[in-house]
Amino acid sequence: MTLKTALITGITGQDGSYLAELLLEKGYRVAGVVRRSSTESFERISHIKDQIELVQADLLDQYSLIDALKTVKPAEVYNLAAQSFVPTSWNQPVLTGEFTALGVTRVLEAIRLVDPTIRFYQASSSEMFGKVLETPQRETTPFYPRSPYGVAKAYGHYITVNYRESFDLFAVSGILFNHESERRGLEFVTRKVSDGVARIKLGLAKELRMGNLSARRDWGFAGDYVDAMWRMLQQEHPDDYVVATGETHSVEELVEVAFKCVDLDWRDFVVQDPAFYRPAEVDLLVGDPTKARAELDWSPAVNFQQLVERMVRSDVALWERRIRHAD
Repeated sequence: MTLKTALITGITGQDGSYLAELLLEKGYRVAGVVRRSSTESFERISHIKDQIELVQADLLDQYSLIDALKTVKPAEVYNLAAQSFVPTSWNQPVLTGEFTALGVTRVLEAIRLVDPTIRFYQASSSEMFGKVLETPQRETTPFYPRSPYGVAKAYGHYITVNYRESFDLFAVSGILFNHESERRGLEFVTRKVSDGVARIKLGLAKELRMGNLSARRDWGFAGDYVDAMWRMLQQEHPDDYVVATGETHSVEELVEVAFKCVDLDWRDFVVQDPAFYRPAEVDLLVGDPTKARAELDWSPAVNFQQLVERMVRSDVALWERRIRHAD
């Protein structure tokens, strides 16, 4: 039996690592795109590195993507690579546009030129909804992005639709709401909180400086969300889907639950700092996953409380190991 092959851009990121695990479990041959860099981190995929293939390519370089497709010959391509940290997009708006918007076009164009039968998944984002025009947000909700990142993601979303309709590609977008895990980067608010709580619990820090505590998000577990990505590419016809829990929680709730995990009162340690406010805030995001539940038979397995608890437990264990090794 010939193994089905998948190519993942952004394989070293949170979502890429969970998706690679899932596809390996399903018997795929898995290849990942990595950029030529002296500082590339393989920490998230170190446990599966001997089971996957890595190819050098770059979303900024059309020809490298064409070469990668010719080398790997994938049946499915998952485009997860992007400049994905929202605050950075104000400082580096042009680079964000190159990676997160035009990078999608380059991958799609490579597919069109090399093998139009390849099925393509684009990682769209709830940040495209921005200043929301209806609640909850569904596939038909108009976009009103509030950051260069959200604008770039909206371009990536629509160029995917355009290639689907113009060239009959099997190209889909998953409009994923916030999805987190212990593999999240420290710059993201959920991991910032779980890491901060762990350090405070172990006496390594005395406070946690936060921005807007009233902002509300629909937070799910990244391991659940990559399953929805895979399901989208197994459908008979290509379509776009909102992937979310359908519940919203404030940053204050996130902080409260996280500190409760280690039996501390968040009010004793959290300091609000204007430096962490966004130039244009997104106040409320909550997705309507009805279509994904009905057509993909998908639903999240990990709830908000469980997600926060697993992240805090992981960071406490991580810092305990570091303390032991330092001794």
